Amino acid sequence: MRYINSFLILFFCVLQLSLAQDKTSSSDFVIAFGSCNKQNSPQPFWNEILKNTPDVFIWGGDNIYADSDDMSKIKSDYGLQNSNPNYQKLKKVVPVMATWDDHDYGKNDAGVEWSKKEESQQLFLDFLGVAKEDTLRAREGVYTSRVFEIEKGSVKVIVLDTRYFRSALRKSTEEGRRYEPYENNEGTLLGEKQWKWFEKELSSNYSDFVVIVSSIQFLSSEHGFETWGNFPHEVKRLKDVLIRKGVRNAIILSGDRHISEFSMTSIKGLKYPLIDFTSSGLTHAYEAYNGESNKYRIGRVISIPSFGILKFDLDSYTVTMQIRGKNNIVLQEYKRQYPKE
Repeated sequence: MRYINSFLILFFCVLQLSLAQDKTSSSDFVIAFGSCNKQNSPQPFWNEILKNTPDVFIWGGDNIYADSDDMSKIKSDYGLQNSNPNYQKLKKVVPVMATWDDHDYGKNDAGVEWSKKEESQQLFLDFLGVAKEDTLRAREGVYTSRVFEIEKGSVKVIVLDTRYFRSALRKSTEEGRRYEPYENNEGTLLGEKQWKWFEKELSSNYSDFVVIVSSIQFLSSEHGFETWGNFPHEVKRLKDVLIRKGVRNAIILSGDRHISEFSMTSIKGLKYPLIDFTSSGLTHAYEAYNGESNKYRIGRVISIPSFGILKFDLDSYTVTMQIRGKNNIVLQEYKRQYPKE
């Protein structure tokens, strides 16, 4: 009898510990996101993403790999992705938001010059199930926003389009670099029409957190590929508008690179550090990665397939950011407490 009592005491202690851990790990709002997804490759993460009970899933770009001026091919590729049974399972229970990047836009590294962008945009909206009469159908570009109201507050997601208006990139003559930055405030990434919309979205914001989705990295710019750093005046403009509008607790999500990492910088005038959470890719990654410079990096680079999770605790104003991989394993985690005022 004594052994049975001891066993029961141990059992209840373990149960209480487990419940305490569950309570500690509970979240008021969960975002899952990812990028770089080949529609004809194995897609191992949809069920793993669902295990995190996300309140929204965000495509970060390169949602399919089409790379074609044949719209029937792009339509077929989107159809193949939409027919994936595990992705269908996710769509039934989780709202989906998205931006695009070059491979679903239709041409590698393309911007404003892409001749098929209007047709491609309609197929992108078809993929997301946007109604034919929706005002997004008449908008130039795929930028949009949504406020998620929850019991303790709200989270606003702003999805940017870094393709439709973006000036052609400047090719670099330096070995190992594909592109080099514009000078003298030349070129644009978002285009004036999108910038005005973006600033209005930030002006009218009342949410506790603002999540800004960019298909390309915002902070990391030393690698010589696509990045906001190719338009340094646009980087400055975004930082300035965050300060000027007094934007609360902004976090940037990005993709494109086939690696996942956290980047962070302090900005004078903001009460919190600005974090760029890169998650890429869902079906393939830069597994031959052997290092690259990023002065803003915190932690290490994850160069195997992965997806991103953000867990918001609106009591403590803490966001837990996780890079997760096979079997939902946490490959890297960064936790940040934000100011309430």
